[in-house]
Amino acid sequence: MLSLCIRLVPAAVQLVRPRFCSSSHSLMDLKALISSLNDFASLSFAESWDNVGLLVEPSPPHTVNTLFLTNDLTEEVMEEALQRRADLILSYHPPIFRPMKRITWKSWKERLVIRALENRVAIYSPHTAYDAAPQGVNNWLAIGLGACTTKPIHPSKASSYPTEGTHRVEFSVNNTHDLDKVMSAVKRIGGVSVTSFSARIDNEEQTRIILNCNQEALMQMVAFLYQNTQLYQNTEILSLEKPLLLHTGMGRLCTLDESVSLATMIERIKRHLKLSHVRLALGVGRTLESQINTVALCAGSGSSILQGVEADLYLTGEMSHHDVLDATSRGINVILCEHSNTERGFLSDLRDMLGVHLEKKINIILSETDRDPLCVV
Repeated sequence: MLSLCIRLVPAAVQLVRPRFCSSSHSLMDLKALISSLNDFASLSFAESWDNVGLLVEPSPPHTVNTLFLTNDLTEEVMEEALQRRADLILSYHPPIFRPMKRITWKSWKERLVIRALENRVAIYSPHTAYDAAPQGVNNWLAIGLGACTTKPIHPSKASSYPTEGTHRVEFSVNNTHDLDKVMSAVKRIGGVSVTSFSARIDNEEQTRIILNCNQEALMQMVAFLYQNTQLYQNTEILSLEKPLLLHTGMGRLCTLDESVSLATMIERIKRHLKLSHVRLALGVGRTLESQINTVALCAGSGSSILQGVEADLYLTGEMSHHDVLDATSRGINVILCEHSNTERGFLSDLRDMLGVHLEKKINIILSETDRDPLCVV
């Protein structure tokens, strides 16, 4: 996914919005602030299809005194951010998602980029990185259920791991002559890291070779070994997987400490999300008095994450009609709250957490105009 970064700004424009520093806050360099935001929740947690990180960057140097938080960056929200002299907008949803071929005044998203650059405002989006983070959006959504234990429905994998490659090939070589042939072949194959050690196997001194290979190198290595079976013995081929992160990942499966009726759970969710109404689909054979012990939840659009999960209740912002029918046919109740209503309340907690994380070096404010585009009428 293309991340748009435009650096050319007319010099005269830089005088449009003079900077004012709050007496209780200092300035942070944009790059230092982005680094701190990435430390707070690694962008490696984000889904591969997502477009996260710094999306719009004014020409450097750029300093930040005011960080403006919003769930969605609309033109109305942009106007508010400019009036409140934001230097960096953190928009949970990325306002730039698909690649842009031009930046004109024609579409509202293009106008957002133009106005941001003209007024020297950077735009950053964490989106699914904050969904997956242990202290992120889904964790906040689970708090509204009451006392419970939670675990990710789809755990994230560690972004970095000391082992390189996708597979490990191990075998033993008996003598120096054969070892030279093997090592010469390995050097001709790219994408391989090699370690070796001496070992006594069946009372015979041998050299144990360990190769970490990417997928292409593995195929070449296997072909070489197949053609030279006399050079080695005791072969093992292992698939290497990055370890799962226990508290990080998409969605949450929540087990309540004490079960409650569906009616009670509905009221808890409405109170947590500050909503007067939610949409409810009763599972087959269920009533408002049915007991809820497990809840599978996913902020935003939860169909792909919740599909096939066993629970008494699905909680999400939106699901397709047919996914709701599939869930209810299995006796699973479904509560839909509209997409961003399951996310926006997290921003208040985020403001407080970032204030601590950034050591209160900058001013952090919430949008007052940001709201879900749908309402009950």
